[in-house]
Amino acid sequence: MEDSSATSEQLFVAAFPFTDDVLNLPVKDIEQTAEWYSGAFGLNEIERRESPHPAVIMQRDDVRLGFAINGGDASQDGAAILVSDIQRARDELEAKGVKTGNWRLDERDGKKFQVFFVVAPDGLCYYFHQPIEQV
Repeated sequence: MEDSSATSEQLFVAAFPFTDDVLNLPVKDIEQTAEWYSGAFGLNEIERRESPHPAVIMQRDDVRLGFAINGGDASQDGAAILVSDIQRARDELEAKGVKTGNWRLDERDGKKFQVFFVVAPDGLCYYFHQPIEQV
């Protein structure tokens, strides 16, 4: 039996931009974006803007991602998402039909991370990662 306290723990811990800003990720259609990220990533819409361009801000746990019709190239952007439980994140996404890839160990600055990638239908790339405790 699964421990319910473990599943209630925040999964999304932080988001870091690949380029400029995780609140201004380029997309072509706000409605499709909001629907997909709600279903796939479990994000909730918290704000919409029309100026200076159409945008939606979405949130899960304390992490916010924003999507905007800003003329940017989605295939050159995305975010690194730090999670509290990398296996739970992967299982949850795959259960929702999201394709994950490149399950591997990365090493940066002497620290090891379990990671995987998701490329969303809009072309944005996400690098999900969790530090591995070293003894």
